[in-house]
Amino acid sequence: MNKGFLFLTLNTFSATGGIEKVCRIAGKALSESAAETGGTFSVYSMYDDERSVDESYFPASEFKGFGGKRLKFALSSVLEGRKSAVVLLSHINLLPIGYLIKKASPKTKLVLIAHGIEVWEEVGKKKTALRSVDLFLPVSSFTAAKLQTKHNIGAGKIRVLNNCLDPFLKKEANPALENNLRKRYGFQSDDLVLLTVTRLKYSEQYKGYDKVVEALQVLKTSHPNIKYLIVGKYDAEEKQRLDVIISRNGLSDRVVFAGFVNDEELNAHFNIADVYIMPSSGEGFGIVFIEALYYGLPVIAGNADGSVDALAGGEFGLLVNPHSIEEIAAAIKSVAHNRNSFLPKEARVVKRFGYDQYKQKLTRLLFQKPVAASTPAETELSKLL
Repeated sequence: MNKGFLFLTLNTFSATGGIEKVCRIAGKALSESAAETGGTFSVYSMYDDERSVDESYFPASEFKGFGGKRLKFALSSVLEGRKSAVVLLSHINLLPIGYLIKKASPKTKLVLIAHGIEVWEEVGKKKTALRSVDLFLPVSSFTAAKLQTKHNIGAGKIRVLNNCLDPFLKKEANPALENNLRKRYGFQSDDLVLLTVTRLKYSEQYKGYDKVVEALQVLKTSHPNIKYLIVGKYDAEEKQRLDVIISRNGLSDRVVFAGFVNDEELNAHFNIADVYIMPSSGEGFGIVFIEALYYGLPVIAGNADGSVDALAGGEFGLLVNPHSIEEIAAAIKSVAHNRNSFLPKEARVVKRFGYDQYKQKLTRLLFQKPVAASTPAETELSKLL
């Protein structure tokens, strides 16, 4: 077995979700670590094609996209994986391939990133393959606990690895674009703009934006200057459901749907907002929370999922019961009355969720043996679970 490292993903560059963002960042971290230690590193992506690679994250020579050719991807992954010291799986759907690698090469260390809902419930036929994993890297303490309670995974095989800020995240102001956006959405200078960035899917109604709309109705008279900006793709059925709620509460002039925006415009949307809010109840971690903190926004999140880790247990923002309209309204009211007292400290956010810390910890967890709990949260998890 060589010093090789293989990272298997479903998508890395051809999709824009949170898991894909994790894959890009982890790929960059491990590519750099391999270069620093003289090891080899490869990323195999099932659905990306060869041309999709963004070399700002890692060289094209380290990337192989299979363009949806699943059998070829599986065979190539097993052949390469059995020669590798470590194989990292970006998603539980890749576990059958990981299981075959482990069967072919028992000494290969098999590691699985556990994001959220995909590992919170029963995993069916993957249950047996789950036992072949040497190390689980849940992105939050909430997901770590689910691995324990749902799948009876021992605490010794679990190490929490919170997601981090993308090192290429832009923060620069673009006054012309930001002014154009304010005009486009009809925002006035004295408006308090709440922002949510997420996909809106009828089949996934756990993000809490509908609860925010209900909370705005509570504040409609006392805070007439609050506007709610929702950014992200939406399906027709979910948009229709929300339109009914908005119309029923007389909030058509308070809620704006921006739809999908590109990265440049997304940066500007953060800059024109005053508060980030997403009281979700099914978030594995929520990279968007730490991005909002990085942009200097007060953040309101739910207290019943991985969002708790993103807000450092409430240190970086307000945690509310995601099912309580009253708590959500009260949190909005608190921030509206004294926004400055809820502004995050950038240095503390970067210290906890910065790329350099993530890279060091990821590399250590993958290659250090035995793996030791390195933070108070992880130590407590090992004691409790």
